[in-house]
Amino acid sequence: MRAALYTGDPNLIVEDRERVPPGPGEVEIEVAYAGICGTDLHIRHGAMDHRVPAKAVLGHESSGRIAAVGEGVEGRQVGDPVTVMPLRWCGTCAACRAGHTHVCQTLKVIGVDIPGAMQGSWTVPADVVVGLPAGLPLDVAALVEPTAVAVHDVRRSGLAPGEKAVVVGGGPIGVLIARVAQAQGSDVVLLELDPHRQATAEALGLTVVDPSRTDIGAYVADWTSGAGAPVSFEVSGAPAGVRTATDVLGVRGRMVVVAIHSEPRLVDLNQVFLRELSILGTRVYARDDFEYAVQLVADRQVPAKELISRVVPLSGASAAFDALESGGGVMKVLIDCQDAS
Repeated sequence: MRAALYTGDPNLIVEDRERVPPGPGEVEIEVAYAGICGTDLHIRHGAMDHRVPAKAVLGHESSGRIAAVGEGVEGRQVGDPVTVMPLRWCGTCAACRAGHTHVCQTLKVIGVDIPGAMQGSWTVPADVVVGLPAGLPLDVAALVEPTAVAVHDVRRSGLAPGEKAVVVGGGPIGVLIARVAQAQGSDVVLLELDPHRQATAEALGLTVVDPSRTDIGAYVADWTSGAGAPVSFEVSGAPAGVRTATDVLGVRGRMVVVAIHSEPRLVDLNQVFLRELSILGTRVYARDDFEYAVQLVADRQVPAKELISRVVPLSGASAAFDALESGGGVMKVLIDCQDAS
């Protein structure tokens, strides 16, 4: 089989590797598609070299079919369509004992700390495998993982039906957060600078505002009859996004920090004090978030298909990363792991 590897150089290499037959408690997956996300871009530029092993196979957004089943695995059959919830936790730390396994104090992410999905054949523990409906296209299914991120973000916010929310940043995760919030009956405004992302989000039925052309404070005040938004999601990863996500909130508003901020950011703590704001961190997802995400994608309540901008062969992994980083009309890029041409 072929695998795309990060070696410390921004240009990924593709090389032949032996498939790994599944041992006891494992399954082998014939990977159909692997998605690229912001975390993968951080890895590519060396920001996570302290975690990523040498010649790492990246990819934690995936879909495929079971190719082989190891001894002792029950409930899985060869040919089953599946995805992977790419988390491994210890089960013994304080976070795990409290039931927060997704923020285990020694959490390992498959595709970051452990070899991931950008390979033709992938052997993983059976307990991370999540079944998919038989009729769900596998390219669409590769977006279950980012949808699970959005589900967890919305649940973490405590957003209730009828409440208003401002999503700062209209990339794939921002759009998915907005649509998950809409699916549960909330009213959402998405803030985005990029014209292509604006057009994509509007085509999906979202209300989109360009913060470079609109006074966002005045807009949100008018939209909320002067109250401010109950919830904001900071998905931009930019200092200005943090300021906006704070400024739009009303009394006792909740700001959910979704984006990875590799540098410390300034936060106006006087506003936090005056309005009794809450700042909530959110990281990955729990199992029920992931399973609900499968349902949302299968029922087309989130626009998974519409977010796929490009599908490239495994041999074009570096070009796929380049395309995503370039912006310019790209939302989600998938790697076809069975196309090694």
